[in-house]
Amino acid sequence: MIGRLEGRLQQLDPGTVLIDAGGVGYLVSTTLRSWEALGSDGHATLWIHTNVRDDAIVLFGFPDRSELGAFERLISISGVGPRIALAVLSGMSPGQLAEAVEKGDFPRIQRTPGVGRKTAERIVLELKGRLGHVGGAVSESDPALDAVSALVNLGYSEREASRAVNAARVLPEVGDLGGLIRQALQILTS
Repeated sequence: MIGRLEGRLQQLDPGTVLIDAGGVGYLVSTTLRSWEALGSDGHATLWIHTNVRDDAIVLFGFPDRSELGAFERLISISGVGPRIALAVLSGMSPGQLAEAVEKGDFPRIQRTPGVGRKTAERIVLELKGRLGHVGGAVSESDPALDAVSALVNLGYSEREASRAVNAARVLPEVGDLGGLIRQALQILTS
């Protein structure tokens, strides 16, 4: 799985970018907010969510880990796919999304094109209390966030991965990120 891409911008279109990384051009879907920020110097570094489907491998890129985390939490909700998650994050930052969720401000989320009342309510209900660190309360190098991301890339759901990592964090054998992932995997497979 691709976790991060860094390279030269070859093409920049609203919602998609083409990044040349090591002589290979990667087409990456991104939010409009991210797209606007990328056009300045011709170089891009994006955190990647890889979506493997039967008919395609689709890359979704984000300039920071908090936006990637918010995207992965959004797509873990039933009825919220990558297109809607990108639309939500195009209209608000991860911090603004966390604020709207914690306040129960589903009308703010509903203003996103393609998001109806039921979907906005579901987002608020399922993400309440789960976006606190996305808004910036935990540093980018939080090993728990990295471990959850690694487990999601291995095919576990966001919810399963978060539960396993939270359970593994308190074990004395966990020393570093690798140890945290190993312990979480043991919890998931036992």
